[in-house]
Amino acid sequence: MLTVRPITAFDDNYIWLISADSTGDAFVVDPGDPAPVLARLEEEGLNLTGILITHHHFDHVGGIGALREAFAPTVYGPDNPAIDELDVVVRAGDRVDVLGTYFDVLEVPGHTLDHIAYHSADNAQLFCGDTLFAGGCGRVFEGTPGMMHASLQQLATLPADTQVFCAHEYTLANLDFASAVEPDNQALAERITTAKSTRAAGLPTVPSTLALETATNPFMRCEAPELVDAMRRHGKLSGTTGAEVFAAVRGWKDNF
Repeated sequence: MLTVRPITAFDDNYIWLISADSTGDAFVVDPGDPAPVLARLEEEGLNLTGILITHHHFDHVGGIGALREAFAPTVYGPDNPAIDELDVVVRAGDRVDVLGTYFDVLEVPGHTLDHIAYHSADNAQLFCGDTLFAGGCGRVFEGTPGMMHASLQQLATLPADTQVFCAHEYTLANLDFASAVEPDNQALAERITTAKSTRAAGLPTVPSTLALETATNPFMRCEAPELVDAMRRHGKLSGTTGAEVFAAVRGWKDNF
């Protein structure tokens, strides 16, 4: 079994540290800052053998060079020349062996055009970078709203118990917006209470699960009649398709 825990970086990033009980080897996901990673690896006596990259933004790739100098790990990531320190380019349908557990590569463009995610069916784990957040989703910087909606719908087809390891602690702000969209969503109200208690205790709100996201995250609920009705009551929606609903919700969030 793999053990996954967060390494905090910058103001709100999570770099995910993956290790196996039977070895002293480790992977990290999206190491934007090498310093906290190096400190944690030394503290736990771990040998970094691999790095998973989801997209090219600096807060996800900035630490690759220093980590390669210290450990010479194999670096996996999307096909983008902006990431100049990859060893293995991976695309949809590829599989990565992470300490004996296979992760399938999913292409999930929208936030960036090169964005990918890594999913293990065996461990029910998803490393999704800035595509899906706890209670929200990434801004659409390089893709289109329709593209981002399709990527989130692809993630929604994964098993409901899948753990969602996103890259930022944005949960309380995301849930505040979600509550504005669906003020009558009881599951969302319960999640907000739990998330506030969790953060008050100084703990991360992630990972979440896909079941929780589909029940409470407005960007994962664009086909839900309750959310569509709520958006119409707010006067925020004129279209009918899931992609049009997503575009309306994303536009509202961008100016919330």
